Amino acid sequence: MLSTLELRHVIESAFLPTRCCCRVESLGYLQIEIYDSESGSRKLLVTGISQSELVGNQEITKLIEEVRAELHVTRQMRFDASVDKEASDQKNRTAGLIG
Repeated sequence: MLSTLELRHVIESAFLPTRCCCRVESLGYLQIEIYDSESGSRKLLVTGISQSELVGNQEITKLIEEVRAELHVTRQMRFDASVDKEASDQKNRTAGLIG
């Protein structure tokens, strides 16, 4: 089993060049925060990760894959929302020209 410091390093390095911060919460649970490279705003927060379950490379790799998948879903949801807003804005501009 990796030390907490080594585990944090492995997780944070897995998301480079994106800024990732891995912290230990109370009772040995981890918290992972991933930030937007341009704005610095938080893109994803994952909490309640049991450090005791991350006993080997397989478990750590699985966690990283799950967080990446969640990050992808979050990006897609934000993209879809921005496309919907843009379409709505365009529709409102067009309606203003017609009416």
